[in-house]
Amino acid sequence: MATTLTEKQIEGFHRDGFTVVPDFVDRDTCVGLRERAVGLVDEWEPGDERTVFTTDEQERHSNREFLSSGGRIWCFFEDGALDEAGELTRPKELAINKIGHAQHDLDPVFEAFSYTDDLAGVAADIGLADALALQSMYIFKQPGIGGEVACHQDSTFLYTDPLSVTGFWFALEDATIENGCLWAAPGGHTAPLRQLFKRVGDDSDGTVFEQLDSTPLPTPPEDLVPLEVPAGTLVVLDGRLPHWSDVNRSDRSRHAYTLHCISAAAEYPDWNWLQRPKDLPLRRLDRSDR
Repeated sequence: MATTLTEKQIEGFHRDGFTVVPDFVDRDTCVGLRERAVGLVDEWEPGDERTVFTTDEQERHSNREFLSSGGRIWCFFEDGALDEAGELTRPKELAINKIGHAQHDLDPVFEAFSYTDDLAGVAADIGLADALALQSMYIFKQPGIGGEVACHQDSTFLYTDPLSVTGFWFALEDATIENGCLWAAPGGHTAPLRQLFKRVGDDSDGTVFEQLDSTPLPTPPEDLVPLEVPAGTLVVLDGRLPHWSDVNRSDRSRHAYTLHCISAAAEYPDWNWLQRPKDLPLRRLDRSDR
C-alpha cells in the first residue's frame, strides 16, 4: 500500500498525538457530504423519544436510542433545541447536534467516502494497517447553539485491549475558533487513560463512568492548542489524546464528519456502550474483506 502521509506528518502524529492533512477532501465531495447529511435529517422522523446529545451529562442521556445507535442511523438533538415540552424551538435541520453511528455502513454516500484506499493508507502510515471502521458521526455544530464537547479521550468511549482507537476527523466547512474548532493537547496521548464509559445491562439500563486514573485532563482552552483548519482538511487523532471543542458562538455552522477505527487484532469488550448487531460486522478500510 502506498504511503499517503509525509514523514513529517507521521512523526508529528507519534510525537503530538495528532496530525493535520490539508486538502484530503476535495470541495465537491465536501458539498456532497453536507447535502447528504441534510437529506438524512430531512428523511428522519424522531418519534416520541427525542434524544438530546451532550457530553456533560452523558450518563443521563444514555437512553435506548443512544445505546442502540451502533447499528443504525439516528439523529441527536442539540441541547437548547427543545423546549420543556420536548417541542422544537427551531427548524429540524438547525436543531440536530449529530447523526450517528453507522452511516458509514448503512448509507451509500458515506460508505463510499469512508472505505477508500487513501484513508486505509493514512491508517497504515500511523501503524493501523488492519483498521476496522467502528463508528461514524456527522457533527453539525449549529450556528449559535452548537454545544461544547468537553475535554475527553476517545479511548474512554471506544476501548480496546490493547488501546487502538483512532479518530479520522474531516472538516467539511472551515473550522475556526469562533465556530468551535477542535483544540488538542500536544503530547497528551502519552499520559494515562483517565476513565472508561461502560454500558450497564441492555439498551434500557444506561451507562456509568469508571475512574482509572485521577490525573486531571488538560483545562481548556489554556492547556490546549486550536486546530483551525479549512474545509477539506483531515485531522487524525490518537485515542488517548485529550481534545475539546467550544460552543459555536458564530452565525456559521461547522460541519465535520468523524470515523473512528480500531485494530482488527485488538479485543473490543462487550461492555463498551457502542455495540453492533451480529448482522452488521465490522469491515476493514482497505476493503480486503469484501
